[in-house]
Amino acid sequence: MYSCSAQKQLIEGEEETVLKENLQYYLYFPKEYEKEDSKLFPLLLFLHGGGESGETLGELKKNGPPKMLAEGYPFPFMVLAPQNPHKKKWWNVHSVMQLLDTVIAHHRVDPKRIYLSGLSRGGSAAWDLAVQYPDRFAALAVVCGMAPVPYASWIDRELPIWVFHGTEDQSIPFSESEDMVAALKEMGYDVAFTVYEGVGHNSWEQAYATEALYEWMVKQKRK
Repeated sequence: MYSCSAQKQLIEGEEETVLKENLQYYLYFPKEYEKEDSKLFPLLLFLHGGGESGETLGELKKNGPPKMLAEGYPFPFMVLAPQNPHKKKWWNVHSVMQLLDTVIAHHRVDPKRIYLSGLSRGGSAAWDLAVQYPDRFAALAVVCGMAPVPYASWIDRELPIWVFHGTEDQSIPFSESEDMVAALKEMGYDVAFTVYEGVGHNSWEQAYATEALYEWMVKQKRK
């Protein structure tokens, strides 16, 4: 039996915490946006990897959709690409969602056609967002990200998912995606898995060059 003095050391408390995050970002509008001024447009939320974190915003143009935009690729939807301001910290996914909600509130975004994608550390954050906000996204594409297999069942079962990973990845093991895809398929999820044999961590170079990925995205819409 514990003494009364030990019980007196236990107190109850409460504190409201406030976390502020400064997120720089790129926001792309397809050329049709101004021409069709009453139309709602799909939006791709893209989360970059660790190599672009905590640097100047221009660093985002090294990889993925921001690189393609800098090269003139005509995405058929809006693209929102925020930057993680912390070099060695994970994405603050709640701040990312606040930014997304602000963009939706101020622009003609179709809330039923929001696509989510990320590579490496951003891929891990994309899984996290799909787990914590299961009712927000119309499609999910993850490239070489760490996957929360124990939480797989929390993802919306109607969410179409496409995963990409290189078998020789030395930064985030191929098994991360392999195990997650196996778990999701076992539970009946709609998952596509593209495996790059002999490719290392830079599997995003091939993944985001896949035209079929964007054709697949634009076909998706939340019910």
